[in-house]
Amino acid sequence: MTRWCYRHRLVVLLIWVGAVFGLGFAGSAAGTNYANSFSLPNTDSTRAFDLMGRAFPQRAGDTDTVVWKVDEGTVRDESVRSRIEPALAEIGKMAGVGEVTSPYASGGAAQISENGRIAYAQVTFTEQANGVPKETIVDVVDTAQAAERDGLQVELGGQAITRAQAPPTGIAELVGIVAAAVVLFLAFGSLFAMLLPLVVAIAALGSGLMATSLLSHVTDVPEVAPLFSSLIGLGVGIDYALFIVTRHRRGILRGMKPEEAAVTALNTSGRAVLFAGGTVCIALAGMLVMNMRFLDGVVIATSLTVVLTVLAATTLLPALLGFLGVRVLSRRQRRRLAATGPEPAEASGLAARWSSYVERRPRSMAAMALVAMAILALPVLSIRLGATDQGNHQESTTTRQAYDLLAEGFGPGFNGPLQVVVEKGDANALVSTIRTTEGVARAAAAPPSQGITLIQVVPTTSPQSEATDQLIDRLRDEVIPASGTEAHVGGVTAVFKDFAAVTGDRLPYFVAAIITMGFLLLMVAFRSLVVPLTAALMNLIAAASSFGVLVAIFQWGWGTELLGVGKEGPIMAILPVIMLSLLFGLSMDYQVFLVSRMHEEWVHTKDNARAVRVGLAETSRVINSAALIMICVFSAFVLSGDMQGAMAGVGLAAAVALDAFILRTALVPAAMHLLGNSNWWLPAGLEKRLPHLAVEPKEETAEPALSTGGASVVHGFVRDMEGAPVAGATVTLLSMGGGQLDRVTSLADGSYILSVPAPSAYLLSATAAPYGSRARHVRVDDGPLVYDVELTEVSEDEVDAVN
Repeated sequence: MTRWCYRHRLVVLLIWVGAVFGLGFAGSAAGTNYANSFSLPNTDSTRAFDLMGRAFPQRAGDTDTVVWKVDEGTVRDESVRSRIEPALAEIGKMAGVGEVTSPYASGGAAQISENGRIAYAQVTFTEQANGVPKETIVDVVDTAQAAERDGLQVELGGQAITRAQAPPTGIAELVGIVAAAVVLFLAFGSLFAMLLPLVVAIAALGSGLMATSLLSHVTDVPEVAPLFSSLIGLGVGIDYALFIVTRHRRGILRGMKPEEAAVTALNTSGRAVLFAGGTVCIALAGMLVMNMRFLDGVVIATSLTVVLTVLAATTLLPALLGFLGVRVLSRRQRRRLAATGPEPAEASGLAARWSSYVERRPRSMAAMALVAMAILALPVLSIRLGATDQGNHQESTTTRQAYDLLAEGFGPGFNGPLQVVVEKGDANALVSTIRTTEGVARAAAAPPSQGITLIQVVPTTSPQSEATDQLIDRLRDEVIPASGTEAHVGGVTAVFKDFAAVTGDRLPYFVAAIITMGFLLLMVAFRSLVVPLTAALMNLIAAASSFGVLVAIFQWGWGTELLGVGKEGPIMAILPVIMLSLLFGLSMDYQVFLVSRMHEEWVHTKDNARAVRVGLAETSRVINSAALIMICVFSAFVLSGDMQGAMAGVGLAAAVALDAFILRTALVPAAMHLLGNSNWWLPAGLEKRLPHLAVEPKEETAEPALSTGGASVVHGFVRDMEGAPVAGATVTLLSMGGGQLDRVTSLADGSYILSVPAPSAYLLSATAAPYGSRARHVRVDDGPLVYDVELTEVSEDEVDAVN
């Protein structure tokens, strides 16, 4: 397939362009229909919500708040009313606004604080927050704040207002792409090579988001799904293309033609990308274990984006490589290739030196890495799951100002009232009992409807306080049962408390499921019990450390205002599920790319120390580059204006940094050096029963052998154009993937002899100063092959032919 895409590159490019623009047009025409709610079956808050929906359908629309405060006097002063009342009347006449409840109307005295300096009005829209047109929300905000003057502050809060003040979509993605472009350019040194992963990621992400918007019309897709699709799509899209382009460039630098280099890259790194993409999808599917229906849409959206990313990497990328040819290398690399010939197969430079350092000091490296990860993981012991609200917004936002004003005027619990829905029994007696309950500031019952009574309970503490959680437990376990009524505690605060409880109960099963699936996949791929066990432990260590960083920043408040993400609070209950799925998938990616190269070397040499050293030396640079790109992409989501996006972005960026720079670069290879040959142990009985799954085949078997014969040789003479022998020429035998098999120097008479491991197709290169290089494909049958090499002066045409 790679060869077909390479040779029919224009067709492939047109198909992808048509698909992206076609999905974009269809998505724009159809719009979106994302779900903005979730249900938790068999929970007390869900039963309360269902009863309210039947008895009070008029409360279906989103209700936002206009809050104002005076520095002097009271809000009842005529100078204040003359400015506020006309603004509220104008808002009430707007299309999309169902009702405005004013404190100046009859019965509105409760909407004015005791000191008379703060008041609020409720604006009820005819639709839920995600259905209210942004133009309507902007008009409401502008009209209300136009009433401000010196000494009169007007702020607005609510879900619809929050949507209106969010920054334009796409800013986080754009910043992430620009940052990734800088890293790619530094890694490749080539503008064209830099653009390849970006084009692939943008094509996959764009088609994935548009396809998700279309799917929202036929199934429940939560509004948060595109955010997580963008996070994972950009990250893996750029990384997968990076791995393939790196292998492709390495093949050209080692003397292969561009087409053969592309085929080999897709047959090696491309296979690893397929496997890695599959593991990410499996990790995402692990969320289904949570048995929360609203998560199904997240699984569908993110998995669809990953599938399209893998498809783009295996079809669109080879086509783009065909357009570039040798221009995928930088000019300096092309000049060096022409002057000195193919590069040696052995890894060199900083990566090789670091790999040797880890080999010499495995115990100290493992100990330091474990201590660092343990320290970072300590905060996770105090993690508290909950929900963020407008009190966590930045101080400069109107929603945060409105939240603080309401807390100042009516108590901290006013921003998260509880709703006790009485189905049977004496509601009045229950109200009286609730008013005397510890932790309750006030309680009032609304007129009953269809036999259902709604009691509004305002706690003395904020919605995110542990004391508010304790009040909910007290009402459910003590107050309501003792009253003899049948009632349920609902409201946003209770819903998120129940969600956190359900998540905490089911999280161990979820973790066990994804760890087990990963263990089985790696065991089949690498024919080992120890390698997947090590990977499972590393994933747990990475998860604990990344959540420790998350708790320190967002729960303890170490730098939230500095990052511009608002005030500290509990960790969102949905985040562990989403983050663990993405983290597990991304960690598996790095594990696959690292260990597949080690496994390849182990199969060839049966030398564990060499396998670990070579695997780390040849993959650490690309893994670190890929991680740096993901860190840039994920960190950019701090700019999304969404607390969920900021938490997920910072958490995943920390997880990737720790995973790539500490675990895969130090702890994993150190542990594998200490474990020795037991890394590759698998019981004989299990070996026979396991299916064979080649993640990344050895490059020297990329083309089938012509026969089943054993080792042989290639020999001949190196001569110049005049037929004179060339002494001291470097003659190298390489696999079709660029791996060096043998290297010799020609003798005084120009003769050479190279050892061949088995009949197959190979690449033979020769170079000598002041001549250019010569590289040719050769086939070795059962017997020795005689092959003479003629070195000529370098010409532009000949360089193209060789490379």
